[in-house]
Amino acid sequence: MVSSDRLIAFAAMSLLLIVIPGPSVLFVIGRALAQGRRAALTTVAGNTLGSYLLVVAVALGVGSIVERSVLVFTALKLLGAAYLVYLGARAVQRRGSLQAAFAGDAPARGGLRTLWEGFAVGVANPKTMVFFAAVLPQFVDRDRGRVTAQMLVLGLVFNIIAVASDSVWGLAAGTMRSWFVRSPRRLALIGGIGGLTMIGLGVTVAATGRKD
Repeated sequence: MVSSDRLIAFAAMSLLLIVIPGPSVLFVIGRALAQGRRAALTTVAGNTLGSYLLVVAVALGVGSIVERSVLVFTALKLLGAAYLVYLGARAVQRRGSLQAAFAGDAPARGGLRTLWEGFAVGVANPKTMVFFAAVLPQFVDRDRGRVTAQMLVLGLVFNIIAVASDSVWGLAAGTMRSWFVRSPRRLALIGGIGGLTMIGLGVTVAATGRKD
């Protein structure tokens, strides 16, 4: 299996990548501000599932195709960016309904739907996509064998760190949200900010990344 020194080195590099807010973190924050801590944590769970699917893909060899093909990488990146813009536009459009939701006059948002949306963002995150395809394999000790298992273990380490970090971001943003609950105007404002954050994030994802 993975040697302890490689595991520690990979965990340190993963931490450096994760603590810098990227698409998943900003999406979680947007969800926390717009819908609260429960939605944020559900989004974290979805993001993690999507992220680990990327690990499995890399371990099975699919990641090398994405890493080598500009067309495939760009298609996945633009798909994820478009989805973020769509979710953000919908959040902005529905920002006035937040007060009704707090009053119990609106149906609760489905947890599975929130989980799926988090999963879609996690699996289309170019930041983790590139990291898993280009960096993760470098920490595998091929002399020890069981390369696929080593990649799955390293990916699990990454996602454990990501869950802890993203959950802190989501809970912190959700706590700040309580201040906005006291005023319908504040609620509409935070709903709009959350939506605009997602839209801006989608545009950023589409405009950055590989161009070679």
